[in-house]
Amino acid sequence: MRSFGLATATIAASNFIASTVAQDLPSIVIKGSKFFYENNGTQFFMKGVAYQQEYAGNGSTTSSDNTYTDPLADASTCQRDIPYLQELQTNTIRVYSINPDADHDECMTALAKAGIYVVADLSAPIAGGSINRNMPTWDDALYSRYTAVVDSMAKYTNTLGFFAGNEVSNAVNNTEASAFVKAAVRDTKAYIKSNNLRTIGVGYATNDDADIRVNMADFFNCGDQSSAIDFWGYNIYSWCGDSSYQKSGYDVRTKEFSSYSVPVFFAEYGCNEVEPREFGDISALYGPQMAPVWSGGIVYMYFEEANNYGLVKVDGDSVSTLKDFDNYKAQIAKAKPSGVEMDSYSPTNSPADCPTANDWSAQSSPLPPTPNEELCGCMYQTLSCVASSNLDSEDFGKTFGTVCGLGDDVCAGIAANATTGDYGAYSMCNSTEQLSFVLNQYYLSQNSAQDACDFDGAATLKDSQTPSGNCNSLLKEAGSDGTGSVSSSPTGGKSGSGSKSGATSKGAAGYSAKASAEVSMLPVFFMGMLAVLSGCGMILL
Repeated sequence: MRSFGLATATIAASNFIASTVAQDLPSIVIKGSKFFYENNGTQFFMKGVAYQQEYAGNGSTTSSDNTYTDPLADASTCQRDIPYLQELQTNTIRVYSINPDADHDECMTALAKAGIYVVADLSAPIAGGSINRNMPTWDDALYSRYTAVVDSMAKYTNTLGFFAGNEVSNAVNNTEASAFVKAAVRDTKAYIKSNNLRTIGVGYATNDDADIRVNMADFFNCGDQSSAIDFWGYNIYSWCGDSSYQKSGYDVRTKEFSSYSVPVFFAEYGCNEVEPREFGDISALYGPQMAPVWSGGIVYMYFEEANNYGLVKVDGDSVSTLKDFDNYKAQIAKAKPSGVEMDSYSPTNSPADCPTANDWSAQSSPLPPTPNEELCGCMYQTLSCVASSNLDSEDFGKTFGTVCGLGDDVCAGIAANATTGDYGAYSMCNSTEQLSFVLNQYYLSQNSAQDACDFDGAATLKDSQTPSGNCNSLLKEAGSDGTGSVSSSPTGGKSGSGSKSGATSKGAAGYSAKASAEVSMLPVFFMGMLAVLSGCGMILL
């Protein structure tokens, strides 16, 4: 174990940066199933390290205190760690949670000068910060979060790509959640294009579940390519100890992806069932059997945590390398994959067929609607009966259950059934807007009787506004019962309405921000009650 203080690490980083010409790294581009350096067409293979402190990988993404540490927002941390990453020949890091409101300039510049690219997850381990596999949604708040991260990171040429999800569907009984993740892929790609940002790939990181892995890969790759992933990350931990290409199943996985039409790589790897880790799979991953199919990988992980996957142990400003660091360093130094040149490469692989197996729940088309704050705001303005402003989460759940139990038609406009592909136009609105819509639907069905807008004080009457202009057009597309399809894209510039990802925002139509504030208050249990009573067909675990 070696230990160096901050001064040593800072000097090393400063010397390296000073010796490097201050210029942008060339972008990494995608052609067919491979990555290439944009400037010279050389194939790019990831030699990556997962880089985020206090983050539990393997799909565990919820923080107990609703906070997380963005490693790219602390320049001193980057300067401390870059020499160690360089010692491991790292050219890519994966960062699981970005604070889009933080300044990343210093760290991203230092990484660029060190030749290191970043793959950034768009989600966050906070309430409402990611798509929940047990009760999936793709809504205004998530859209704002995802696009805010894109805005924050797109300007750096060493931003290699984004993950729209990490191990969201991880078993047969929650595959319907993948429809919502694929909708996030679609809308993030569309956002990048519509805002004339640099072309950056949007992908997904999956777990290695034997029952769903083939269908998962096919689902995200099939159909309209504007909704399909640009690359596929594979979290795999099957090579443990003294394993082999065959024993680990790497041979089968390589054959499965030999016909995949977009780049594939290990988004996490490095089994620790046998310690210290020897990393014998590196010679296979970058060798002649796998390199023609796989674009390298990202070892899990840099920081030593309670799960014992770390390459180094950090104590304040001090970094101590572990035995895994030395073993990984020795193996990755021998990795010299043979690639192809972009100009001479002619892709022949085609997108996969969409899964139709009985153990796959999500319909490939249609996908959940694109979040549209303007539409939700317009709808809310026109309502006469809305949710009371003083409802707590228990009241929300009880009221949803009551009103949706009064008839299927009442809640059709907020339904979201990934199994049948039926989605209400307002299924992507926040919970206050959705509850207000269904309360108003019931109120109208009762000929606007005053006692039909009460529900023991959970509902209240307000003045409705007559829609005009674009609002009128949007609402006509949605239909009076909310079951229509809205073709219009979100308006209002970047990040939907230009709001900060962590803040309550107003819709483009200018309705009260209170309608957005309740979204994080509604627990999954009560959303489950709504799903069952309104026929949404979601599975509760």
